[in-house]
Amino acid sequence: MAKKLPRSRLSAADIEALFAAFAKSDPEPTGELDYKNTFTLLVAVVLSAQATDVGVNRATKELFEIADTPEKMVALGLEGITRHIKSIGLYRNKAKNVLALSEKLIAEFDSKVPNTREALESLPGVGRKTANVVLNIAFGQPTIAVDTHLFRVSNRTGIAPGKTPLEVELGLEKRVPERYRLHAHHWLILHGRYICKARKPLCNNCIIKDWCSYKDKTA
Repeated sequence: MAKKLPRSRLSAADIEALFAAFAKSDPEPTGELDYKNTFTLLVAVVLSAQATDVGVNRATKELFEIADTPEKMVALGLEGITRHIKSIGLYRNKAKNVLALSEKLIAEFDSKVPNTREALESLPGVGRKTANVVLNIAFGQPTIAVDTHLFRVSNRTGIAPGKTPLEVELGLEKRVPERYRLHAHHWLILHGRYICKARKPLCNNCIIKDWCSYKDKTA
């Protein structure tokens, strides 16, 4: 029997109003990682684990100019990849993963990034969150990628409380109205990054404060 998800602290009407406010404010939200194609998107998301998007973009600007396909990335080699991304945290392990996933794409997927979660998660360095980002941005699937910002916002607002990223993801899939689901994770991540910050949320600037259940709203 599947584990029962924590209950939302918001009503269905509140959740509808909250996402309607997001949609009105930013109808077509986008991620902040720079990429040239589906392959470079995948690489950028792999590199973004425990790193900022700004730092990843800085590191990959030159890398993606010379290696925007799995074949070019393999030709660059481990040393070449490492040299380009050494400003990013955990760069040695990430370089190994980028090389290995490029090799696997060539060997098993005809150099194309697969469009299923199972296939994506078979690639080195790709977990559920990375797979969900790629499925959403590259293939237009209504997946929800739970990072630290989205995890915080979902729990703080009460939309989809959960003790684990998977609980939050499944809670959001269950409660976010279908018409908002494609963009839901972008709205929530960006809101957490710039408004609903960890230490001091900017509640006065919050467009969803009327529906948020956070009891310690800042003045």
